[in-house]
Amino acid sequence: MFNKFTWGHGIALALGSFIIFILYLVFIFPIGKQNSDLISENYYEDEILYQKVIDAKTNADKLSQRPTYKQDEKGIHIQFPTEIIPEDRQVKFHLFRTDDATLDVEKTISLDASNTLQIPPQIMTAGSYTLKVSWVKNKVPYQIDYELLWKIRSL
Repeated sequence: MFNKFTWGHGIALALGSFIIFILYLVFIFPIGKQNSDLISENYYEDEILYQKVIDAKTNADKLSQRPTYKQDEKGIHIQFPTEIIPEDRQVKFHLFRTDDATLDVEKTISLDASNTLQIPPQIMTAGSYTLKVSWVKNKVPYQIDYELLWKIRSL
């Protein structure tokens, strides 16, 4: 069978394989790239303001006690130590979802009487999030980022 395989057959086989590969790239490959959102719509403007975020994270790194978080079926609970209670008890959080920008959540919430911030489970879907918590105390900004995996179903 291979004794009748000539260089002409080899060229035809190589050309056919190349055409099939190009058709795969044109028609099949784009199907897997459904969510290709940018991190931010205003990327360049956000990059200029990023120094404020760096300063807030540096300030948070200098704290002797940091807010801690835990997650359960009632949501995410962030406990603030009494020495770092924010001004006006206001804390801003941003649940950042890297694979789908439509699932991002950003809100400002007041701490409750036990200095806890509670994020309800209804605003999250299962998946990986970056939780960015920011607050201001004595006109000094702070920000802490937590990587978390939300597995619990919303009620």
